[in-house]
Amino acid sequence: MKYILYVLLFLAIPSVYAQNTLQGSVVDKNTNEPLIFANIYAPLLEKGVTTNDKGHFLLSNIPNGTYKIIVSIIGYETFSQSITFPYSESLIIQLMPSAIEMEEIIISTPFHKLQSENVMKVERETMATLKAKGAITLSDGITTIAGVESVTTGLSIGKPVIRGLSSNRVLVYAQGVRLENQQFGDEHGLGLSDSGIESIEVIKGPASLLYGSDALGGVLYLNPERFAQANSDQADASYNYFSNTKGFNTNAGYKASGDQFKFLFRGSIAEHADYNTADYRATNTRFREQDLKVGLGYQISKFKSELRYNLNNSKLGIPEAIGEQTTSKTPLLPFQEVTNHILSSKSTIFFNSSSLDINIGLLYNDRKEFESHHHDEEEDEAHEGHDEHEDEHEEENSEESHVEPALYMKLKTLNYDVKYNLPTLGKFETIIGIQGMSQSNTNYGEEQLIPDAITNDFGVLATSHIHFDKSDIQLGARYDRRHIDVISGINKNYSSFNGAIGLKTNLAKNITTRLNLASGYRAPNLAELTSNGTHEGTNRYEIGDDNLKNEQNYQVDLALEYKNQHIELFVNSFFNKINNYIFLSPNGELIQNTPVYNYLQSDAKLYGGEVGLHFHPHPLDWLHYESSFEVVTGKQNNDNYLPLIPANSLTNTIRIEFDTKAIKKFYGFVKLKSTFKQNKISIFESPSEGYNLLSAGFGGIIKLLNNDLSIKISGSNLTNKRYVNHLSRLKSDGIFNMGRNVNLGLTYTL
Repeated sequence: MKYILYVLLFLAIPSVYAQNTLQGSVVDKNTNEPLIFANIYAPLLEKGVTTNDKGHFLLSNIPNGTYKIIVSIIGYETFSQSITFPYSESLIIQLMPSAIEMEEIIISTPFHKLQSENVMKVERETMATLKAKGAITLSDGITTIAGVESVTTGLSIGKPVIRGLSSNRVLVYAQGVRLENQQFGDEHGLGLSDSGIESIEVIKGPASLLYGSDALGGVLYLNPERFAQANSDQADASYNYFSNTKGFNTNAGYKASGDQFKFLFRGSIAEHADYNTADYRATNTRFREQDLKVGLGYQISKFKSELRYNLNNSKLGIPEAIGEQTTSKTPLLPFQEVTNHILSSKSTIFFNSSSLDINIGLLYNDRKEFESHHHDEEEDEAHEGHDEHEDEHEEENSEESHVEPALYMKLKTLNYDVKYNLPTLGKFETIIGIQGMSQSNTNYGEEQLIPDAITNDFGVLATSHIHFDKSDIQLGARYDRRHIDVISGINKNYSSFNGAIGLKTNLAKNITTRLNLASGYRAPNLAELTSNGTHEGTNRYEIGDDNLKNEQNYQVDLALEYKNQHIELFVNSFFNKINNYIFLSPNGELIQNTPVYNYLQSDAKLYGGEVGLHFHPHPLDWLHYESSFEVVTGKQNNDNYLPLIPANSLTNTIRIEFDTKAIKKFYGFVKLKSTFKQNKISIFESPSEGYNLLSAGFGGIIKLLNNDLSIKISGSNLTNKRYVNHLSRLKSDGIFNMGRNVNLGLTYTL
């Protein structure tokens, strides 16, 4: 590894730089009128400009090679073209008017293409769109994406669920590096703020070819906000108020770029009281979060690099039962204090017709859990039912009254990802690379959830995209090896060979199909291998098994899409076969008055899909009707259902979008989400009733002192429905999910 880094450093200091420029104009294809403020962007170079008042643009400092150029503006179809430099012609780009939302580049797939060009179906949403729909937290926002749900503990703690798989079966990427934060536990949140996140991409299905172990179920890829365009700067500040929790989040940022250097800064604070239902406040669902993001970039013709740092500190109440009714934002015992540090480096060296990407991440997760301590069980029983004394002991149970954490873990991780983009050979684009991870877990508290251990990963991969006139094929293979060294004496080695092949083709003028076959794997985590004790917050005594094998899965995914100027229709279906699926099962015994659960393995299968419709009728292009249906079923080979499978749901949305003289980008929406009864449950779950949730909102941009002020107002659960989501960890305590909430958001941009 050291030798490779020395070579890369040498290559990063070329003595002669080839500098090219791309100039041209962007016009309306029907009228030939120039288009002002159209975006011209080269994703591999991460360089962009906008057209001037005459529709002209100039993109400079481009190295030799072939690069994709993306041109987009609201109200027009997105334009994509690969251009080989040196390129001396003036480019005239004609855009076709369209009511369909403009496309964006998909970053989570290796070849960085538009979704319409991708072989793999990837869902993408901007964070701004999710916030406009009333999302309170990042984990809350992702549940609006088709095929994605969240295992929640109150409002503050949520884990992504992709087509029925979660925890260590779903990878999260932030700042281009793999996020490691003890994600094995349902009660462990993401440890990330939505502040400074530009968009979210979701790969549904095994992505081990691209990302290695733990991407067996899919990937949640979080794209950070971009730097400012060259020779420009921007500042903004925002404030959001949430009526239900009497809470707020606020953030401010500034970014500036010159010809070579660029930087950005963003800080945010969020505080929420216990969320309210129609009957009560859910005690100790309160939380506080502070977040800081800093970025520094440098770019010349043959080399670009960026360094990003994210510090996130959260204090999260852990709800247990309904108790005191207050709007205090200070967590009670028990509560978690989690600090995440993410330092990432992302660099690219450009050669004449190829490039080398080097991503390195340093992550530090500091996790503490503070618990109530009682003198004995008799004292607990004596206090049971005496809610009138809770106010007297509020100070005793506050976060300041307990200094030493019962559970204290530090997780340190080094990630590296090196990919070489080979020269394009005819119809072939090819990438080869290596990825790896070195990780240590250390305990400092009186309790131990998982043991001290060191984990090392190494993987090598190759993938190609083959272009034909009417079809595209993507295929690849990968080998991975994981070594786990537990300080107590357990040493384990796991390895797997995985592959993927996909086909995208146009069956007719407006009909596209995508067929993908892929395998993935997941090595057992430390909890599954070594647990032997009570898992606090779950009311289970868990016993691991150090003889557990790799999980290995095979998925077939078929997508059909129809699209014209006014109708979009998609049908996605999948079948996922998982060998040696690891799960918890009660054995009927009690230890310390706690039911005992063993980690076992059995083959399993998941199947289902998503169906969606987007209709924007002519001439009412400002009117949109969207509908989507999601279904997933998970079973073991003995026909027992798998746990934590989300209920089927149907979402219908009516949305309007248009510009006026007074308000730019005005929008409004009404949404009804119908979640059906879930009675296909595992042996230690209970069924969940169905429910309907009504949401609505509107917003737009007005001018204030010659700058943009964005205003949004949205309401969720407007009927104040009493309901319990099947994936809520508070379901066993009979605690309802959040009731009616109104969100007011303001963002001022300089």
